[in-house]
Amino acid sequence: MPLTLDRTSPTTARVTRFFAAPPERVYAAHTDPEVLRQWLTGPDGWQMTRCEIDLRPGGHMRYDWQALDGSYGFHMIAEVLEVEEPSRILHVERMYLPDETPPNRVETRFQPQDGGTLLVMTMQVDEAETMDAMLATGMTDGMEASYAKLDAGFLRE
Repeated sequence: MPLTLDRTSPTTARVTRFFAAPPERVYAAHTDPEVLRQWLTGPDGWQMTRCEIDLRPGGHMRYDWQALDGSYGFHMIAEVLEVEEPSRILHVERMYLPDETPPNRVETRFQPQDGGTLLVMTMQVDEAETMDAMLATGMTDGMEASYAKLDAGFLRE
């Protein structure tokens, strides 16, 4: 089932996606750097070249992506605010595209539903223009391409 995105306010967007695997497995796939590097690659032609996760309050994350042809790359850094394993992660992230974007507060929930997991990711920024710019990047297409890889390869038993 592809993801859905709802703009719940001018500064808030909510992404939901169902996975046919228990929350513990979906959470683990989002928090294990070796697994994450294999599926969080966006559309074809991209790779994750760096994945660092210190998953504790006050910890940090860094993800780097590079086009396979070397023509473009960008990265994300985040500060972890709260962790409730295996059900919730709250962090504040900034993308470098290459310029730094405003902070994005991201809460990801892994909720049991119908024998699987409903992932609910709520993104909140300070200004509507920032959310407009985020959504205009086509990020949801890259997210769905990655989630499809996760669903097809890393959550199967």
